[in-house]
Amino acid sequence: MEAYFAELGRNVYARWKAANFSATEFPEIARSALEKNAPAKHVDLDKLIRGFLLQDEQPFQTSSGFGQPELIVYDNPRFYIQLLFWLDGTTDIHQHGFSGAFHVMEGSSIHSRFDFVKEHPVTAHFRLGDLVLRETHLLETGSTVPITSGHSCIHSLFHLDTPSVTVVVRTHSDPGTGPQFTYLPPHVALDPVHHDALTMRRKQLLDVLERTGSPDYPGLVLRMIGELDFERGFFILQNCVGHLRSLGAWGNIWKAFERRHGHLAAQAGASLEEIIRRDAIAALRGTVEEVEHRFFLALLLNVPGRKEILAFIAQRHDGDPIGTILRWAEELTQLTESGTWILDARFPGDLEYDEEDQPALFLAALSFFLKGGKAPKELHGMSAGELKALRDAFATSSWRALLAPPPKRRASS
Repeated sequence: MEAYFAELGRNVYARWKAANFSATEFPEIARSALEKNAPAKHVDLDKLIRGFLLQDEQPFQTSSGFGQPELIVYDNPRFYIQLLFWLDGTTDIHQHGFSGAFHVMEGSSIHSRFDFVKEHPVTAHFRLGDLVLRETHLLETGSTVPITSGHSCIHSLFHLDTPSVTVVVRTHSDPGTGPQFTYLPPHVALDPVHHDALTMRRKQLLDVLERTGSPDYPGLVLRMIGELDFERGFFILQNCVGHLRSLGAWGNIWKAFERRHGHLAAQAGASLEEIIRRDAIAALRGTVEEVEHRFFLALLLNVPGRKEILAFIAQRHDGDPIGTILRWAEELTQLTESGTWILDARFPGDLEYDEEDQPALFLAALSFFLKGGKAPKELHGMSAGELKALRDAFATSSWRALLAPPPKRRASS
């Protein structure tokens, strides 16, 4: 066992014992202990890894799938200390059934906190409401954040560096704080531990039909949606939405869901749309290695407003934030077999421009839509319909939060 963590654990235990093991005081005790003797300053990560690989005398290890990986470095009947490695991990928006504090030992992350308001249960494991962003900030190496169990600490982390390493001092569990909900913005909360085995097998079987190109797929999903309750219907749609859209069958199936579930469906629909957007950014994160590009993806994923995104960029980079964004956009532009892409925005396939000309035109269009004002010379030959198609390509992607308002049309005399 690493001597540092053994000492840290003893200190936390002594202070918590003196507080009569008060659950409400544990987060502050954990935070204070981590800040007073910060792991970022006192732990040699390479030495710790070698010791863990070569020495058998280690604390009991859980079978948790959290972290990439998770190492238990101190264990006590009342609490434990874990090291979480993150290679390409972006945590879901979640709350905890435990309390404590976490410390960024290596790397950096974008940390967002939320409130879930106007909630109402659909079942014991599925709720609807409004997920509202409370704050987003950058956690640099050495940052420490308390964790309180329950819905008062709903948060997510987007890790910028590879690897990022987090030290967590935490209780095993806090009674009465479950379920440990995961949130699908903007409206859904679900219990990820609860599994309906029948629904899971049905999703897996639908995946078989998808991969084998079964022509019965849309019709079977339509019949299921007509019969299933709201919760199970949502999970089937969550599983199928991408393939149904590729088949052009989504509209009819969504209408059937709306007819069956009325006003509940509107909130579910908004969350399904957001799932697609967030999954696209998370997938991009796995292919992007440059820290500043990951920083930008984190902002697009977690910060909903143009003003706030620009402020974050200005905080980290000198110069005009729009200019920085356009530099990143040029670096992230890809010409693939499926077309020209800037992140998840695709050059419209029905615009008849040579492939070699598309990247420059797409970047010029993005500059115009970000800055507003007069169109650059590269776009002067385009029709109003072509410009609208380009704007729509960005407006239906993760770029939408950054677009400047379109110019107002002058009233005809």
